[in-house]
Amino acid sequence: METELQKQYLSLAGRPMIYHALHRLCNSSRINGVFVVLARDDEEWEKHDWSEFSHKLAVMYCGGGTRAESVINGLKAAREISSISDEDWVLVHDAARPCLSESQLDRLVDELSEDEVGGLLAVPVADTLKRSGAGKRVERTEPRENLWQAQTPQMFRYHMLMRALSMAGGTVMTDDAGAIEALGLRPKLVLSDTRNLKVTYPQDLVLAELILSNS
Repeated sequence: METELQKQYLSLAGRPMIYHALHRLCNSSRINGVFVVLARDDEEWEKHDWSEFSHKLAVMYCGGGTRAESVINGLKAAREISSISDEDWVLVHDAARPCLSESQLDRLVDELSEDEVGGLLAVPVADTLKRSGAGKRVERTEPRENLWQAQTPQMFRYHMLMRALSMAGGTVMTDDAGAIEALGLRPKLVLSDTRNLKVTYPQDLVLAELILSNS
């Protein structure tokens, strides 16, 4: 992002980026509590006013070196301070996805609430995919049929997600569904759309602000 400030705190529509994800989750009647997992040395959080979310929000300074470590540390810490049971649903969401809509969140919960495994928001891949070889030359075109782009939130039962992440050990998992897949299970893909984008590059902030202003 070409800045020293952690991405989740970059200004977006006049607020830190993470504000928008918290606003959506904390104001949903479908969600009982929201846990924010921060790096242990995070000094930026306290510089902002989060009091409007105090009815649901708990902040935990237990982030790990990887996504998987942060999630599993957060799950353990959440259980220590709340009444989460093994069968409760847990949604894991990226602070860098500030444009999650109410309808996307509701669709995820509605489609998965009775599912045996759980699943994730995702969109079918629309672009032609090229695999590169030496010298950044096209080696081949990959078929895009049945390929989906994973998003968050990803929704699984507490005990299943804990088991999956614990068994993954040092394996690098780029999303929680990957850990569930490693158990031999098949998470459900819930249709989303490209407005639930992940802010990765500076130009994405402009697009995210446009989406928020029109939502």
